Amino acid sequence: MKPIETVALTKKFGSYTAVDQISVTVEKGEIFGFLGANGAGKTTAIRMLCGLLLPTGGKGYVAGFDIMRQSAKIRSRIGYMSQKFSLYTDLTVLENMKLYGSIYGLNNSRLKTRIGEMSEFLGIKSLLDRNTGDLPWGWQQRLSLACANLHNPEILFLDEPTGSVDPVSRRIFWDLIIELAWHGTTVFITTHHMDEAEYCNRISIMVSGRIAAMDTPKKLKEQTKSESLQEAFIKIVEPPNFSGGDKKHV
Repeated sequence: MKPIETVALTKKFGSYTAVDQISVTVEKGEIFGFLGANGAGKTTAIRMLCGLLLPTGGKGYVAGFDIMRQSAKIRSRIGYMSQKFSLYTDLTVLENMKLYGSIYGLNNSRLKTRIGEMSEFLGIKSLLDRNTGDLPWGWQQRLSLACANLHNPEILFLDEPTGSVDPVSRRIFWDLIIELAWHGTTVFITTHHMDEAEYCNRISIMVSGRIAAMDTPKKLKEQTKSESLQEAFIKIVEPPNFSGGDKKHV
């Protein structure tokens, strides 16, 4: 079974459809970009895949587990980095890592090893005693990635991890993501930066809760006769190119 598989996955909030029958398959070690304008349903879809939100219909499997019935098992096999910074700003970098490692069930020796490995990998070894709230935003995001990856998950869900991060920090962040994928971690990521989406093996583009296009960045540019991915994205999300209807979506 693939790391991520969905068939007609759907989520409704009353009469509103946030995610409308999306079908996606993601390969091991793939960086899969999940793009769309604000309100397209990306975060809702990710929350379902992470076992944080129960779908209304369809099927979904993450790390081989059913998102309808086995959400606890899914959460032990994935790492999740949300849009909003979710670490404790009044704790030190080391204290946050210890806390999240214990939540993931790492014992003392394994946790110590993983903290050392991730601190080295993400370049935060010299910051372990610093208060998290005093770090620049880009370094806070590195810490978030470290905490999400402490238990060496099979799949990383990253929801706009580089929002409000400067270009240099964004490039460093993506170097780290690419290296994780090279070592076999499957990465499912949302971003509004089209230059970042170029690093993805494949991307899907959501419009009004539905997938309007899905392919490699190169092929999407070819299919839309676009010189850039940003141009291709705009062509795909414009109403004349997608018959998703005029429903209001969450």
